[in-house]
Amino acid sequence: MSDHEQSIVVDRPVNVVYNQWTQFEDFPHFMEGVESVTQLDDRRLHWVAEIAGTRREWDAEIVDQEPDRRISWRSLDGTPNAGTVTFQPEGNGTRVALDLDVEPQGVVEKIGDKLGFVSKQAEGDLKRFKEFIESRNSETGAWRGEV
Repeated sequence: MSDHEQSIVVDRPVNVVYNQWTQFEDFPHFMEGVESVTQLDDRRLHWVAEIAGTRREWDAEIVDQEPDRRISWRSLDGTPNAGTVTFQPEGNGTRVALDLDVEPQGVVEKIGDKLGFVSKQAEGDLKRFKEFIESRNSETGAWRGEV
C-alpha cells in the first residue's frame, strides 16, 4: 500500500469539525471523485467513486471511532484502502490530520500515485472540507457513538 499524510487547520471547534466529518453522506460535497457514500449501519459504509477515470464501488468498515479524537477505517472489498483521520484542538480551531493508505489498481493509478496525485487529491479534499464547514454556522449533523 501507498501511504499519504495531509493535515489542515479548520476554524471551528473540535466537536463541530468531528460532527461534520461523521456525516459521511456529505463527503461528495468536498471529496473529488466521490459520487456517493451510503451509511449501511454504525460501522459500514458503501462508497461509489470515480478513480483515474474508472467507476469503483466498495464497502468500508469503521474499525475505531472515538468522538472528537479519531476515526479509522479499512475497505472490506473492492478498492483496497485504509486510513485514520484525527482531530486535535489548535488555537481556536481544529487540526484535521488524514493518514490514508491506498493500493493503486492498474497502470494509470500506479503512475498517478508515483506522481503525487493521491496526495494532491487528499490535500484538495481537506481544503474543500475546511471551506465546506467554515461556510456554515453549524455542522449538518452528528454521530457521537464509539466503535
